[in-house]
Order: sequence, then structure tokens, then C-alpha cells
Amino acid sequence: MFNSVYGGRSSCSSGKGRSNQGPTKYGFSLVKGKANHPMEDYHVSKFVQLHGHELGLFAIYDGHLGDSVPAYLQKHLFSNILNEEDFRNDPHRAILKAYERTDQAILSHTPDLGRGGSTAVTAILINARKLWVANVGDSRAVLSRRGQAIQLSIDHEPNTERDDIENRGGFVSNMPGDVARVNGQLAVSRAFGDKNLKSHLSSDPDVTNADVDAETDLLILASDGLWKVMSNQEAVDIVRKVKDPEKAAKQLAIEALVRESKDDISCIVVRFKG
Repeated sequence: MFNSVYGGRSSCSSGKGRSNQGPTKYGFSLVKGKANHPMEDYHVSKFVQLHGHELGLFAIYDGHLGDSVPAYLQKHLFSNILNEEDFRNDPHRAILKAYERTDQAILSHTPDLGRGGSTAVTAILINARKLWVANVGDSRAVLSRRGQAIQLSIDHEPNTERDDIENRGGFVSNMPGDVARVNGQLAVSRAFGDKNLKSHLSSDPDVTNADVDAETDLLILASDGLWKVMSNQEAVDIVRKVKDPEKAAKQLAIEALVRESKDDISCIVVRFKG
């Protein structure tokens, strides 16, 4: 069995680590936003050994209505993925099953976990050669190839998934001065948890994979506290200039604050070459 895998959190924290088998390094930076509630972003960033393979595990979980759901994801989602019997032969299927099972576990834990929810973007790097990315919500994964930004995740926004929400009996509100919201409440169309809205929400992830080759520079995972104020290419351009991935992640957070992001800001930078 693969047991708990998680990283840290605080109102403002950063850190870094590296592969034991190659030049891949990572760094992270988490900064609490200006809202008057505790930090609701959680992350994972670490390398582990499994069945003779080295896996890099990276994730951002952006919670809402409290931090209980992202805290649960931080502790359990990767373990659930890696414990799926399909994982070695069919990572895509294992990720889909684990996301579904994890959401079912969260829903069955309410009221313990409250009425809150969370986005997720997860990246699994296998032997520094293959990358599997999955997401629900609007936390995002962006790859750089030869300095060109490639978005690997899909932002799940109410307006783009309006038909699906309405088919489930929900509605999308577009109030002046506000973002689109499911039933006037939630600004993402897919999420973990959110028991009160679950009949109108999906927790199915989009899953994609990419080869990490000589032209693949780096990977950025971040919550929407970054992406609300910065394009994918701008983020890649900032990170490529800073060799140390922890300093690069901090630089992204600083730039987001300069651009007046009000939300929690969480960034992970994975640099594939030294």
C-alpha cells in the first residue's frame, strides 16, 4: 500500500527539492491572499520511489468555503491514485477512478468535511520521462517547450460548461461586476466536495500526458490567484529567467501581488534540466 503523501502549508511558505536520479528540481511558493479567511490553498511537491520507479508528485488544491476538502486531498488523492491496481499499466484509467473514489469519500465524510470544496491539478512525473496531468476546476498546469507555453489542463468554468450544468438541473448566473457562477455560488464548474451543489457539478477530471524530452524546459502548476492576472506565456517567461525553481515560484507570486491579485497564490515550478 502507498500511504500518505503530502507537502506543507502556511500563510506564506516556500521550499524546494530535487530528484535522486537526475537533474529535475522543484520549488514552491504559497502566499495567503487578501481575503479575511485562513489560507485555503494546499500543495504537494515531492519525489517518491514506487516499484523501482521514481515518481515526482506535484499538486495544487485550491479550497473554497473552508480548507477541510483541500487538506483531505493533500493527504489522500495521490495515495488513492498510486494504490489503484491499474496505475502501472493504465495511468489514465487509474487517475479517473481515483478522482471519482476520492470525491465519493469526501461526500460520504460530510458533515465532517463541511460544505466546502476544492479544485485540483495533479502532475505525476514518471522516471523524469513521462508526465501525467489531471485537473478539476481552474487550477492550471502549463508546460514550457523551447520557451513556448503549452497549457496541459483545462479550466472548468461555468460559462463553458453551461449546457452540462443546465442538463443537471442547475443554472449559471452572470451578474454585472462578478464572474459566472453555478447557481449563483461557485465560480468553477467542476470540483471536489461541494455537497450542496454536487447534483449540478462534475468531479470528472480532464487527463492528459506529455513526454519530457530534450526540448521540455519546465512545468508550472498554480492556483487561479496567479492565472487571473497573468497569461501562460508571461508565467513561462518569468520562470525561465530564474534558474532556482524556489526563487522562480516566489517571483511568480510576487508578480501576481504586484498585479493586485487578491486571492491565495500557490505556485510550483518543476525544472527538468539543471
